[in-house]
Amino acid sequence: MSHRPSPDTFLSSANPPVIARIEWQTVSLAVVIYGGFLAVTWFWQSLPVLVIIGLGGWLVAWHGSLQHEVIHGHPTRSRAVNDAIGWPPLSLWLPYTIYREGHLTHHRDEHLTDPIEDPESSYFTRTAWEKMGLIGRYLALWNTTLLGRLTLGPLVMIASFLLQEASSLFKGDRRRAVLWARHAVGVAVVLTWVVVVCAMPLWLYLFGFVYTGAALSRLRSYAEHRYAEHQDERTAIVENSPLFGLLFLYNNLHVLHHKLPAVPWYRIPVLYRRHRNALVTINGGLVYNGYLDVARRFFLKSHDDPRHPRHHDATSVDAATNA
Repeated sequence: MSHRPSPDTFLSSANPPVIARIEWQTVSLAVVIYGGFLAVTWFWQSLPVLVIIGLGGWLVAWHGSLQHEVIHGHPTRSRAVNDAIGWPPLSLWLPYTIYREGHLTHHRDEHLTDPIEDPESSYFTRTAWEKMGLIGRYLALWNTTLLGRLTLGPLVMIASFLLQEASSLFKGDRRRAVLWARHAVGVAVVLTWVVVVCAMPLWLYLFGFVYTGAALSRLRSYAEHRYAEHQDERTAIVENSPLFGLLFLYNNLHVLHHKLPAVPWYRIPVLYRRHRNALVTINGGLVYNGYLDVARRFFLKSHDDPRHPRHHDATSVDAATNA
């Protein structure tokens, strides 16, 4: 039987340094992201469309990575300041407060991938799967391929989230209503800048910035987690990806983030290299050699069965796979 390092042993041996009062690396990153956003939207008429889409999608996805960073207590020790940095809704569809609450719930590692307990799970319960119907199940299966996740995935993610939120509002959730009202103010400011001041067509912003940014974010999350009996083996590592590593602020080395979520992004690579053997053993060897390796394995092949094993009855229908 192979020896698995105890997570507690890893945590004590990693011994990350004390977080600075102000992490200037992250402050600088925020300046680059917001400055880049203002520059691309202001000068968009001087740029080729493909450049606008590439830069716009990158900046919105990068902004999502920045939001993830501030959710975990960076770049200052003031939650109010951090939240102010992450709050502007460049993606339009996801209120920062909802993202913050859901993501912190996601970090209860004992519930990782559970479609009931983990807000970021891509799995379905047996009941939800059977309610989807044949077309819904086909779409869900396509969404488990990398190509499906990058093309259809953003639409599925955004639409399902907005429908769920609309249901809460229709049921009279007053706290949610206040939260969405504040978010709407931010969306109005962003769209006023983009559409009115910069005169960018709304379709270009929605596709080039919002949808493309969501697709890049779906690339990050695609191979992050998969179900395993042991909770530590549910979190993956994607190595050797310097470009996407920077875009995702090194959350591609995801098991390290789940073991030490307070470590700032710029310290993750060195800490990972120092403790790689222990981390790979802890997560059961769930390692990919860059995103090309992920694409090679799963471009047109399902990453996993979308029905969660703990919520799947053997008598459940398999119409989507056997039809």
